[in-house]
Amino acid sequence: MCPLLGFSDLENLFSRIDLNNDGVVSIDELTQLLDKVGFYITADELEGILGKTTFNLEEFFSFYESISSVQVEEQRNEDNQEKYLFEAFQVFDLNNDGFITCEELQIVLSRFGFLEESCDCDCNKMICRFDLNSDGKLDFEEFKHMMFIHGKV
Repeated sequence: MCPLLGFSDLENLFSRIDLNNDGVVSIDELTQLLDKVGFYITADELEGILGKTTFNLEEFFSFYESISSVQVEEQRNEDNQEKYLFEAFQVFDLNNDGFITCEELQIVLSRFGFLEESCDCDCNKMICRFDLNSDGKLDFEEFKHMMFIHGKV
């Protein structure tokens, strides 16, 4: 995540976006900047989102603060989600070696009552489905992928 900009940085950014130096940033000027960084949106769409056609420096600063606080909150949520996923991963990684094997998966699923101990269920198929590097076990990244795809995290 990028560090938050200070007021002088925002003043500098504002003056760079204000192409005609009229003291306000227009939707067209903001759209041009977004185009340059690969974010394509029409002026009408941007106006619909922002609710105005121009920003003075103070309004630009307030706008930046509002999107920054959203970004910080989203990062916090992602960090929490990663923490909870890692805790779930550790439940399955019985020997704490950083991998979930077929045997570990079968033991944990049995403990939770999802499989019977004597079940001939092939946990290997479950592992293989998300084993991206074909090593026969799941590392944390593969587990995350599985949870996002299958668990809809």
